[in-house]
Amino acid sequence: MASNISGLGPQENGLSRRRFLSAAAAGVTAGSVADMTAIHGLRSEAMASELKKQNKRVILLWLAGGASQFETWDPKPGAKTGGPFRAIPTNVTGIHISELLPELAQRMQHTAIIRSLNTKIADHGTGADLMECGRVPDPGVKYPDIGAVVARELGRLESKVPDYVSLYTSTEGRRKGTSGFLGARYSPMFLSESMTPANVVRPDIISEIDHHDRAALRDVLAKRFTTARRNQAVDSHMSAYQRVHGLMASADLFDIEREPESVRNRYGSSQFAQQCLIARRLVEADVPFVKVARAWWDSHGQNFETHQELCADLDHSMSVLLDDLAERGLLEHTLVITLGEFGRTPNINASLGRDHFASAWSCSLSGAGIRGGVAYGKTDDEGHRVVEGEASAGDLFATILAALGIDHQHEYMLGARPIPLADFGTNPIREVLA
Repeated sequence: MASNISGLGPQENGLSRRRFLSAAAAGVTAGSVADMTAIHGLRSEAMASELKKQNKRVILLWLAGGASQFETWDPKPGAKTGGPFRAIPTNVTGIHISELLPELAQRMQHTAIIRSLNTKIADHGTGADLMECGRVPDPGVKYPDIGAVVARELGRLESKVPDYVSLYTSTEGRRKGTSGFLGARYSPMFLSESMTPANVVRPDIISEIDHHDRAALRDVLAKRFTTARRNQAVDSHMSAYQRVHGLMASADLFDIEREPESVRNRYGSSQFAQQCLIARRLVEADVPFVKVARAWWDSHGQNFETHQELCADLDHSMSVLLDDLAERGLLEHTLVITLGEFGRTPNINASLGRDHFASAWSCSLSGAGIRGGVAYGKTDDEGHRVVEGEASAGDLFATILAALGIDHQHEYMLGARPIPLADFGTNPIREVLA
């Protein structure tokens, strides 16, 4: 394996690696301290352990900028707001989606569509915060996003793979994600420049044998040191080291060249498709949460041409991902979500585009915990408003948790303040749950 720190000598490599180890140690320590001092969960350890044993996982396909519900999940052909595309039947009787998603139309048995989101906020930044955290930002509390919550609820402390990986190599609306008050332990591994994590590849100057010998020597010395020094600080440092060592060992998970050529060809050469393949590799290795973001859905101009291109990529990549997960026996344990900040306006502007719209839009849920072949909720004939089954961002957040077997009413205690996983007053959409 070649070092990914090109052009640096041994000293610089060492410094970079030490910084990486220090940062990771700080993250684990911060997360551990937060867990012990401020964020006690009000449930038994046995219940938490059983939840983790179920091996539920999440892949979030984030449609950055806001995809149009008219050109995806809730077409309105013939209406003055409908645009030029037809609605096509799916393999589930009575459910039609846009003709731009023909492959997904033949996999509707895995998928529940929610057509009745009314989230009210049509601003990129605040809308994304709302959809990722399930509640309106509070200046007094930094809420964790769905990835961090899933990582904490489903991840294992001793795991050697990342708990939360976020892939987003475009610039539009680039968002790292946040672990909020859960602490650095549950922050995402954010890959924005490359599909391979930095600083986890063994430098060429260290041989494979030397690498293993050094690790073995370090383990011997560490065990000797900790025998008479059992305390929180030492345990935290040991945990940090083991985690970072595990992350280095997991670097191969991001290398799709290790997949058979037939699998790589099946996914295709688009960046989004390749990142979906990485996501499958990660959940197969028990990473609890993977976010794959696909940009440029913000179609204020030329909405229809934009969605022809983007929907083709989404349709193929998501279809192959669902098939691959199903064939490997992973789909029943993996929840695949399509979501963005909001939808697009019914009205078509002078630039043949659709603007931001959060009053009546759609998302999809597939796989783990979901009753496939369902289209929940309804908008009016022109898509201006929800007329049946209105759902908030908090309701969607609660639904995602329920599909994973997580109690949406479970509370974290932030000091003396109870904070439920899903916002107060929100409820799962039972009609889409298995």
